[in-house]
Amino acid sequence: MEVTDAGRLTGAAVDHIDGDPSLPGEERRQSLETVREDPAEALAHLIDPFDLVTKVPGAELAQASWSSEELTDYDPDAEWDAAEWDLADDADGEG
Repeated sequence: MEVTDAGRLTGAAVDHIDGDPSLPGEERRQSLETVREDPAEALAHLIDPFDLVTKVPGAELAQASWSSEELTDYDPDAEWDAAEWDLADDADGEG
């Protein structure tokens, strides 16, 4: 998934947190702080991974996590170091 407007995503998460009457004050403050710092946290407040898979036949959610990173523009002509992408070096040898 690509977030094209982090400000709108963060704003939606802030609105969601502010509109949740069940959140105690300190938890609300911490949640607001984290969603303002990281778009992945904002997304996590808006989308429940469990809801994404509950209706998929044969699927059971074992674990879910969110992370984010800044992407650069794709340049198909850019040189790259094949050794950097040597998947055989992974701990399990599977990449």
